[in-house]
Amino acid sequence: MTGSDEHVGRARERLTALLVEASTGALGAADAHVAGVYLRSGAPGLLRLATLVGLPGPLFRPWWRLHMDRPFPVADAYRLGTRVILPNATETVRRYPQFAAGLPFQFGSVYTPVPGAEPSFGVLTVLLPGTADTVDELPDLDRLSRLAERLGAGLRELVAEEGDAAVAWEGEPVCVRPPAPRPGPARVGRFTWDPVTSAVHADDRLHALLGRAPQDFPGTGAELAVAVTPADADDVLTALQETAAGKPPYAPLRVRAADGAPLLLELWPPSGEADPSLVSGIVVDPGPSAAADGAADLLPEGVFCLDRSGIVRYANPAVVRLAGRPRDELLGRPLWEAMPWLTGPSYDDHWRGALLARGPVHFQVRRGDAVAGDFLALSVHPGSDLVTCTVVPASRIDPPVHLSPVAGPGALGRSGGSSMTPLYRPIALAIALTDAVTARQVSAVVMQELLPAFGGRRLAIYLLQDRHFYLAWETGFPPGFLAPFDGMGLDAHIPGVEALTTGRPLFFESMRRLADTYPGLALDAEVGSRAFLPLIASGRPVGTCILGFESERSFGTEERTVLMALAGLIAHAMEKARRYDSEAALARGLQQALLPRRLSEHPRVETAGRYLPGTQGMDVGGDWYDVVGAGDGLALVIGDVQGHGVQAAATMGQLRSAVRAFALSDRPPDEVLSGTNRLLIDLDPGQFASCCYLRLDPATGRARIARAGHPPPLLRAPDGSTRVLEIPGGVVLGVDPRARYPVTELELAPDAILALYTDGLVERPGADIDDGIAALGAALSEAGAAPGRRGARTLTGVADRLTAMARHATDRPDDVALLLATRRPGAADRG
Repeated sequence: MTGSDEHVGRARERLTALLVEASTGALGAADAHVAGVYLRSGAPGLLRLATLVGLPGPLFRPWWRLHMDRPFPVADAYRLGTRVILPNATETVRRYPQFAAGLPFQFGSVYTPVPGAEPSFGVLTVLLPGTADTVDELPDLDRLSRLAERLGAGLRELVAEEGDAAVAWEGEPVCVRPPAPRPGPARVGRFTWDPVTSAVHADDRLHALLGRAPQDFPGTGAELAVAVTPADADDVLTALQETAAGKPPYAPLRVRAADGAPLLLELWPPSGEADPSLVSGIVVDPGPSAAADGAADLLPEGVFCLDRSGIVRYANPAVVRLAGRPRDELLGRPLWEAMPWLTGPSYDDHWRGALLARGPVHFQVRRGDAVAGDFLALSVHPGSDLVTCTVVPASRIDPPVHLSPVAGPGALGRSGGSSMTPLYRPIALAIALTDAVTARQVSAVVMQELLPAFGGRRLAIYLLQDRHFYLAWETGFPPGFLAPFDGMGLDAHIPGVEALTTGRPLFFESMRRLADTYPGLALDAEVGSRAFLPLIASGRPVGTCILGFESERSFGTEERTVLMALAGLIAHAMEKARRYDSEAALARGLQQALLPRRLSEHPRVETAGRYLPGTQGMDVGGDWYDVVGAGDGLALVIGDVQGHGVQAAATMGQLRSAVRAFALSDRPPDEVLSGTNRLLIDLDPGQFASCCYLRLDPATGRARIARAGHPPPLLRAPDGSTRVLEIPGGVVLGVDPRARYPVTELELAPDAILALYTDGLVERPGADIDDGIAALGAALSEAGAAPGRRGARTLTGVADRLTAMARHATDRPDDVALLLATRRPGAADRG
């Protein structure tokens, strides 16, 4: 490792220690279940979870990354710099329905911005028991604010020494076990260790446990490690050092005292307001605990315990038999490694419900290698520091719960009151569909929300058009299998058609049942189950949604009801998408008809233009560009009508015609913009537009330019240097009938490149537009030698290069227009 790497590593350790201290301190200050810190990252607009205390990290994986523009409380606290308080689930649903749909449990939360940067470094977050909306029941908000301020001060100091990059978080969060309650038994000793001075302070119980008088107790961390366990002293010292850096061991360290007696060593990183830099730990004589474990060992049902970070702390022999692994391969391991058959999307909701709401949760599971009928009933009972679980055969539940032998992890389980999983699936899908406007986007949302929720692997959506079925989306089916069904008429005797024509869903628990019902029907698999859901919106048939499952399974009454509710949501979304697609097609045609097919030419001037529609929402907007002959010169114009769709394209056409008329009469730039402004106000389309207009004399290079709320042009000099033209401008068109647009004069030297562009090329959510303009200027500088010279790129090549990134982006939120112009050298210039 180089010195530079070591330096970066030490900075990261300091950052981690600050974050862990704040998180664990917030856990105690708010009497919370979970605490953590989100920090800004190197990606523009992206926040990352840096630390998490009190919840297994994998259970929180969907929220490891959050965009600051999303409708989530963390993003609001960061972006606005104000604390967000959600005392209970009711308030969370009211203010942040999309967040509540993802975590549908009874808990409250507080989000405190970490001050010290614009808008802030990040957000200190705590999740706590839900309370009534009263001040008396809220946590100590002042203490949380002090913790956030202290963290901000530490981060500012780190930035001053190491730079902004030192506090940008990348990668996964550091997950920490919450500190255990202060021990009471005599056979538990507590100590603290200062990683800076290596000084140790121990209580009397630790002196007695280790058989040392206070005056003989070791004074350094190394001596403490030897005193606790001579045989494993190096391992203990390493654990102390890693804990100081915010990386405590996953589970208690099992060590041997000097006399060979077993001991447990627990460590926690620096936290708390009194001793913010100290590592704390306890040494436990597990004798009494072992006796308790022995009692659980005699129970016929399985019993195991997890800590709140998901690590298996205890497993009795019955669980060992169920897991099929030795006990030492279970203890100290995360649940998802020790018993992977207890994890997965359908179970994660139950675990989150228990850990967040702290109510008992009951559900059924099946081991991955279980034989038919080998179902287990799991009960989860969370505590403040441990989660106790019991597992028994489902047939022993009183009253017994009988599940179909084909039901798998994707089936809706029976849960306690803390989880609302079956109820919130339609809510989650409805919220996710609000941002989907095309049939493809709707289908993608259905795939992301529906398949994981029910354990499905295959999805197909057919839409009805002209009394025939056409495939709109498929995933998971063998390549080409669905092609013969594309274009089927309503008279076809196939389940997808009959589900729609009858309006009734069809459920097949096995492929044999499907084959018996529809003899001769081609099947994509020999084993599995299928559901055919009619998509009907306001009584009008839209299409059919087909869900495929890898194994045989039954469909309970509750599950069928939820699936039909989801089908109704999908149908309405598809109906809306079809109306959108029709309008988008009309807008695209109008846009293409109104953009110039060719640009006016001049022997001394070369121009190149590019237009790219957006890829999100209504993907056609009002961006336009044009080059018009004006007197003995040329007029260059670029503009952007606010909004998207047919109305924006129509308004763009009217403005383009007006500007052309003014340009052909060779009116000065200020008069062109003033006249166009008044025209837009008289038309009153309810829209406004930005515009930049330039009148160029090709012989002299003299240019006169005016702006109306438009991004400033860029000018690349022949030597490759590029600058932003700081041109005074007026307000956007269509707002103030008395608006004035000052004119600025400049000279376009031979071989220089002038770039006019719309904000879609330089603006990104969460990023400063000035940074985008600077990046475009850098790209223009690197575009090569002046067009026309040996080895140089053509102007069209420069235009292609400047729009390459936008052209290949799959999430382009706005349309893009670019107009480039360069002036060729003349005889006077060469003389």
